[in-house]
Amino acid sequence: MKRDCIVEQIEKNISEKRKKHIFAMRDTALKLASFYGINPQKAETAALFHDLFRELPQGEMNNWVMQLGLDSKYLNNRNLAHSKIAALLMEKDYGITDPDILQAVSYHTTGRAGMSQLEKIIYLADAIEPGRNYPGVEELRKAAFTDLDQACLLSLSRTIDYVRSQQSPLDDDTVKARDYLMELKIKGDVNE
Repeated sequence: MKRDCIVEQIEKNISEKRKKHIFAMRDTALKLASFYGINPQKAETAALFHDLFRELPQGEMNNWVMQLGLDSKYLNNRNLAHSKIAALLMEKDYGITDPDILQAVSYHTTGRAGMSQLEKIIYLADAIEPGRNYPGVEELRKAAFTDLDQACLLSLSRTIDYVRSQQSPLDDDTVKARDYLMELKIKGDVNE
């Protein structure tokens, strides 16, 4: 991967606040990757790309949604659209074809049923990087370095509760990811 090219693009085109988040998330992803024995280059690539298109103006983001053939549910939905756009443009413009990296970027905001270890690391690193500050984040940080599945289950469940409390639309992938991990837990494949 052209790491230096991506870092340069982040430095030139992303706000200071978002840059700080991206690099903190990258550092957290690298720590988790090291802890769980996951390829650090793949973790860094996914981390650097995860919010690369987060700050696009809404009109430009909608144009990408239509141009890339994404579902209309992503129109005017910056929170979900940026991850799908990033994954598709990583492949199209940067030649990154590793499905694990692409999935990690595509589902970093929602999770999905059957996430790989890398996907779980990127999902959690986004939620727990040091700049994040919300009730329960310390518990989640500890869980992330204890059991990836349990930490993902905790984060997904809290997200579902929060989104429902806000009466906002809830993405199906988040519910399916939580239900998948709940089923593993019932079968005894996720630690208590």
